[in-house]
Amino acid sequence: MLDATSEKSDIECKNTAVSNWLAERSQVIVMYCKLSGYRNQTKLPENEQINGFCDVLIDYVSAGHFEVYQQIASDCEINGPTSIQLLNELYPDISKTTDVVVDFNEKYSKMNDEQEQSMIRFDSDLSILGEAIAKRVDLEDNLIDTLKTKH
Repeated sequence: MLDATSEKSDIECKNTAVSNWLAERSQVIVMYCKLSGYRNQTKLPENEQINGFCDVLIDYVSAGHFEVYQQIASDCEINGPTSIQLLNELYPDISKTTDVVVDFNEKYSKMNDEQEQSMIRFDSDLSILGEAIAKRVDLEDNLIDTLKTKH
């Protein structure tokens, strides 16, 4: 009985971690859309808004890499070669999106009022980031859906 309880608790923890991570992902998308509303404007959004977005974005990406993907990798190893092959195929593309996130964060996180950033550059960087987020969401959903149907 102890094993069944332990297994149930482990599954609940996994589900909670994934649910929290997906909620954070939704928050990133909402915040991204709000920042996108500033596109083609003459002035950057408030530093507080950009910094808050960068904080949530980095938290989401970090949770994916250090919690969720680790758990998925463990599940893949347990559940067979097809799953681990899928993870190995998708992970390099997911990592490329991480590079875009880190680049954006380095440029715009913790900006202060004295730092001049070009609105044109911000629009371009935000667009590149949006494409990376969309690709990442698609890859993550593919991975999650495949694992749900197979396991």
